[in-house]
Amino acid sequence: MNMLHVLPSPLRTKSATHLAVLFVLGVLLLLCSAQLRSQGAPPKGTVAPKPLFRDPVHDGAADPTLIWNRARHEWWMFYTNRRANLATSDPKDVAWVHGTRIGVAVSTDQGATWKYRGIANISYGKSDFTHWAPDIVYWHDQYHMFLVIVPGTFKDWNAPREIIHLTSPDLEKWTYVSKVEVGSDRIIDPSLYQISDGSWRVWYKDERDHSYIHYADSADLVQWTPKGAAITDRSSEAPKVFRWKGEYWMITDAWKGLGVYRSSDLVHWTVQPQNLLRVPGNMPSDRTEGHHCDVIVNGDRAFISTSPIRRGPIWIQRCRIRRTAPSFRLQSCRA
Repeated sequence: MNMLHVLPSPLRTKSATHLAVLFVLGVLLLLCSAQLRSQGAPPKGTVAPKPLFRDPVHDGAADPTLIWNRARHEWWMFYTNRRANLATSDPKDVAWVHGTRIGVAVSTDQGATWKYRGIANISYGKSDFTHWAPDIVYWHDQYHMFLVIVPGTFKDWNAPREIIHLTSPDLEKWTYVSKVEVGSDRIIDPSLYQISDGSWRVWYKDERDHSYIHYADSADLVQWTPKGAAITDRSSEAPKVFRWKGEYWMITDAWKGLGVYRSSDLVHWTVQPQNLLRVPGNMPSDRTEGHHCDVIVNGDRAFISTSPIRRGPIWIQRCRIRRTAPSFRLQSCRA
């Protein structure tokens, strides 16, 4: 059986057309030259700093999605911005994960360094609305963002959540199109993938159904047909679906590291026995297991970025994924 495990990730960039250069938001690990050679490192380029990016307002950057700005020839990063610097004496008070809009950072050097650009220009709802976990795709000459909306700033988790669809010609100003209607008022963490017939599929967490990952299909990104649960072996969130080495993969936040699933048809999923990044690291920004992730594929290589969930500064770490058969081995990417 083919499986995934995580390898230390080389800190090198390639050309702007290669997604492997996208070192998102967080803590990247320096590797010795011998290990770089053994892993087939890309050509030497700009060495990325560590941490790569910290949000200068709240220090709570998480849940990144990256997209190539076709007009500016830059990589743009959109991320959930948690108020990690908000003081509170109540450990059950989760207001710090509410009340913010999506942050934006830009890289002009193939992803080696990132500069804070500001807040995404999204006019939707009232001023206290919360924006979470964007996913962005480019289709029919437009950028399409699917964004989680929480209608307010709450101190607990008992609030409705919805996913909306917005479009932009340039990634700068976003226009509301529609709400993703799938029959539930508690859905979060969209992951979009265009399937072989040209239509689209979105995976998301449905908190009304045991927090299982559900999915829905659409021909136009506006009208959605819910298909039910995609996986039911456990509750999880933040699915990320991608194709790599001839198979489809889904990685989810299982709250005990990252769950991994494999599929040949995007419908039937086989779980991998061991989670990725289930053991906390030793760095100050990396002392919890891996959570909400993004995956970037570049040819036969894939990279995963993930953020810790805790109070205090939040950064994202990037690691390399490796598929092995028949055995499974997890090699930590943490220092």
